[in-house]
Amino acid sequence: GLHYMCTRPQSRLRRLLWSLAFLASAGLLATGAADRLHHLLSHPVHTRARLAWAPRLRFPAVTLCNPNRARFLRLTKPDLYSVGQWLGLAQENRSLVPEMLAVLGEDQRAWLMRLANYSRFLPPRRSERTMQSFFHRLGHQIEDMLVECRFQGERCGPQHFAPVYTRYGKCYTFNGDRRNPRVTRQGGMGNGLEIMLDIQQEEYLPIWRETNETSFEAGIRVQIHSQDEPPYIHQLGFGVSPGFQTFVSCQEQRLTYLPQPWGNCRASVQGEQTLPGYDTYSIAACRLQCEKEAVVRSCHCRMVHMPGEGCNESICSPNVYIECADHTLDAAVEDSQERCSCPTPCNLTRYGKEISMVRIPNKGSARYLARKYNKNETYIRENFLVLDIFFEALNYEAIEQKKAYDLAGLLGDIGGQMGLFIGASILTILEILDYVYEVIRDRVSRVLRRSKPPLKKPSGSIATLGLEELKDQSPCETLGRHVEGAYNAGILPNHHHRHHYPHQGVFEDFAC
Repeated sequence: GLHYMCTRPQSRLRRLLWSLAFLASAGLLATGAADRLHHLLSHPVHTRARLAWAPRLRFPAVTLCNPNRARFLRLTKPDLYSVGQWLGLAQENRSLVPEMLAVLGEDQRAWLMRLANYSRFLPPRRSERTMQSFFHRLGHQIEDMLVECRFQGERCGPQHFAPVYTRYGKCYTFNGDRRNPRVTRQGGMGNGLEIMLDIQQEEYLPIWRETNETSFEAGIRVQIHSQDEPPYIHQLGFGVSPGFQTFVSCQEQRLTYLPQPWGNCRASVQGEQTLPGYDTYSIAACRLQCEKEAVVRSCHCRMVHMPGEGCNESICSPNVYIECADHTLDAAVEDSQERCSCPTPCNLTRYGKEISMVRIPNKGSARYLARKYNKNETYIRENFLVLDIFFEALNYEAIEQKKAYDLAGLLGDIGGQMGLFIGASILTILEILDYVYEVIRDRVSRVLRRSKPPLKKPSGSIATLGLEELKDQSPCETLGRHVEGAYNAGILPNHHHRHHYPHQGVFEDFAC
């Protein structure tokens, strides 16, 4: 196109049409290149999901919580004196709540009134009745709740459940050791964790009013999670009811996200201290840390389920729980989106679940179970449950975020548009740049030659001829004129005369 635009012999109309065509093509090329560049700078991503098989899979951590935070019939006089108001059993002056007494049976009412008689009672020292010791003693004990336990057909027991504190109080985690996790080599029922639990409903605290901490449920809360993250069971757990056998079929999901600028995930750097009290970063750990900072900032202490070991982070007393910690925690949870910035980790493992259940016991086994565990049939139906957690198959779903557009794609798109619109390539562009460089260099050299002063002729008897004078006296030009004259005379009609020219030497012939 440039050839037809700049060549003089072309008509003006043709040069105009070629100029318009070239400018339109260049404009389309610039528009397409700008669009592709903007697409690259927007950092687009796409998600790829694939199913992969593995010879064995790491079994997840399983955290169990009884929603009843304290066993009512295990209360002592010092417990009622210290935490009675927090449990909703006593008023601020430590007298029993009349509405609560109204919902109790006669025997329980008499027993509780005896506990609330503080005559000749010496209040315990503050160090003896901390919230941690309260949860440790009065929480449901795994030795009492666990009736049967099997993992991959082999017996397990209370020693395989580690205590952990959550907002439900004292809970227990199976297979929580990230350094030595259990693995499974086969999918299906019978190849995972199967437990029978007694939820001990007769130990539940009486409910006479509704608060933020009130729980009406009977059963257990369960969270299936990775060993790299702490349980956040009050928001991420699911319920299991007594009188049912619950089957939980799991599938491991490995998620990979891209860091900035393609995404918002947090990349873990080896050796970096991610969060105090945790070895690895996770959303649950970040939320717990954020909630702890809010409580410490307002109450100058931390709650039992929050991480931290330090002199400035002592565990809150029961009075501080009532007056400050519970309210601050509720506000922090409600405003967590604004106060807490907890990005998703770039590598995350979670477990998809399919839950089904059947009623237990059937009529034929109710009497047998009652006789086996020395309980009546009604107690079995109201308190016993079976939980079966297993992998559906030895596979996992890998979900990865990938870059949808990169520099190679940009160069390929621009190269294709260059070939389509202006018929150019990288070499063509280099040739144009080289030509522009040569033109600029020639123009600059001409300007520099013109700016130099003319050479002065030396004074002497010897004359010096300039270059133009030498050209004027060149024998080649004389010979050329003679030859041209002879040629013109020779083509005229009826002219047969000849012209003779002197013979030139070898040097003159070579120079011409």
